[in-house]
Amino acid sequence: MVSDPDSGTVDSRDARADSDAGGGCCSSVSHQLTDHEVELDVRTFSALANDTRYEALRLLAAADEEVCACDLEPELGVNQSSTSRALSALHQAGLVERRKEGRWRYYTTTPRAETLLTAVDTTRDDVL
Repeated sequence: MVSDPDSGTVDSRDARADSDAGGGCCSSVSHQLTDHEVELDVRTFSALANDTRYEALRLLAAADEEVCACDLEPELGVNQSSTSRALSALHQAGLVERRKEGRWRYYTTTPRAETLLTAVDTTRDDVL
């Protein structure tokens, strides 16, 4: 909040807007992403913002071949339903591909997932 001599206080966002309109120090900022692209990116980061989903993605990335969902359950320490929901969210976010064979589903990481995981690994020391 910012003090206003006429009314007492003003929300600081309103004060910034008034300052911007008068040619203050702030310039407008923008990005080139469409709303759809922003939505896809948010879905991607949301999928990674869960321990089970993130660990499932790491396990898939470390595998040399497709991994059956049933093989992930014991490694993740969660039940079949939780594993299935995690893999579904990763698939919807475009981070894993899946193939169905009979009653089994096999998963692999996508190039986008590999790129994101590499970026996390590369920059981890920057925050430690």
